[in-house]
Parts: sequence; structure tokens; C-alpha cells
Amino acid sequence: MVDVHTQEQRSRNMSAIRGGNTKPELVIRKALHAAGLRYRLHVKQLPGKPDLVFPQYKAVVFVNGCFWHQHGCHLFKWPTSREDFWKKKITRNVQNDNLFSARLLEQGWRVATLWECALKGRTRRDHDEVIETLKTWIKSSEEIIIIQGI
Repeated sequence: MVDVHTQEQRSRNMSAIRGGNTKPELVIRKALHAAGLRYRLHVKQLPGKPDLVFPQYKAVVFVNGCFWHQHGCHLFKWPTSREDFWKKKITRNVQNDNLFSARLLEQGWRVATLWECALKGRTRRDHDEVIETLKTWIKSSEEIIIIQGI
């Protein structure tokens, strides 16, 4: 089979993918801000540049895309083209996620991971329930929370 995509086309396609300010992240940011919670965005000094940082509560939130972080839900499926590339890339993302979370916990931060499937797809949860769960966790002393689809 002939690969019709040139390296230049691949680069253009990959550059269109955003690492931050994704739609799920914007939805969460808007709701938490409306609830009176103030945060900083993508703090470079913290491991993994968390999507949301709540210094007052010593809490961080990662809003993970199910595909990019190999979540075991219906939104993740291994690509059938360039399998080696994707296997390495996604596996590295998962390893980095684990490393960054461990480093943040060692530094005294609390870590929340909100999976994309909690907000979209056939396993999505009620939007208000997701926001309320996240708000409650941010104000708690609980170290870790994972919010995913049902």
C-alpha cells in the first residue's frame, strides 16, 4: 500500500492538534470559574504543566483526551496506520502522565485526572455532576481523584 501523505502533510496535520485549551478543558474552566474557583493555567514550573492549578488548595487538574492518553474507554482505539509511531507516542504519553503525577504528589500537590469520556460520548456523565465532583474534590484534602465516563 502506498502512503499518500508526505512528511510535510503529516507535519501540518499534527501541528493542528492542540495540547491545551481543548474543548473539554474550556468547558471545565468556564464552569469552575463561574463557581468562584480561581486557577492558573499550564504552570510551566510544575511537572507536566497541569491544565488547571489551584494554588490556594494545592491541587492540580489534568483534562486528558482519551485517545492521547490511552484511556480504556470507547473513545480510544489504536490507529491502524503508522502503528509503530503511534504505539511509541501514546505509550510515552502514559509513562509521562504517571511520572508527572508521582512528582506532583511528592511535592505535596493533589492530582485530579478528568477523562474526556466523562464529558462526551456514550459514557458521558451529567455535566453538573462532573463539575460538582471536581469542586468538592478541589476543596477537600483527598490526594487523588479520577473522573471518567460511566
